[in-house]
Amino acid sequence: MAALAGGLVALVLGIIGISIWWSYFLKALAAGVPIMLILGGALAVYLGFEEIKDKRTAETFDETSGLKDEVASLKEEIDGLKGQKEEGEKKEDK
Repeated sequence: MAALAGGLVALVLGIIGISIWWSYFLKALAAGVPIMLILGGALAVYLGFEEIKDKRTAETFDETSGLKDEVASLKEEIDGLKGQKEEGEKKEDK
């Protein structure tokens, strides 16, 4: 209930403040929007460069590493071990 009352008071004071200081609000908005655009653009450029670096790293990692071959051989080894285990269990059941 206190949050509701506080919210209503803040809303009314905000509306009164904007109506009284409208010109100052517009000046602050005019000063703030370009700064926010500059900071947002810089962040987007930075994230774009990081994404490009990640893609290049992933491409070189895929090309130069033999991990795919190693994973395939480990999968085959696991399948072989599973087959041996199943054969052992079948012998024990008999």
